[in-house]
Amino acid sequence: MSDPKNRSEAEWRQELSPEEYHVCREKGTEPPFTGDYWNVFEDGTYRCRCCGEPLFESDTKYDAGCGWPSFYAPKDEEVIEEAFDSSHGMRRTEVMCRKCGCHLGHVFPDGPEPTGLRYCINSASISLEKP
Repeated sequence: MSDPKNRSEAEWRQELSPEEYHVCREKGTEPPFTGDYWNVFEDGTYRCRCCGEPLFESDTKYDAGCGWPSFYAPKDEEVIEEAFDSSHGMRRTEVMCRKCGCHLGHVFPDGPEPTGLRYCINSASISLEKP
């Protein structure tokens, strides 16, 4: 397997399902309340679907009522890359996996303590590794 930062679009298309490719590589969004993890609260580590980087721990996941997996903090600040997103007439902060550039979702300033943040993440961008 090649370095995730240098993988071609053809390689990504071969490795990911069509929905995963659309979300992860084309910055798509899955419909709310449809992803595999929006209502899952099992112990484990949520990893990047594209490269396996550990991104979020289950103890930071909470039910935000939005229909997507929501976390109040990443596993480590260094694993997440942020970018301004003005698509769809909105002003948002996109979050991506720093290791491979996978689009994860967005972060909003309306989450619970201790951070006050809500990392709203597409299920198609992550996979749960159970202990």
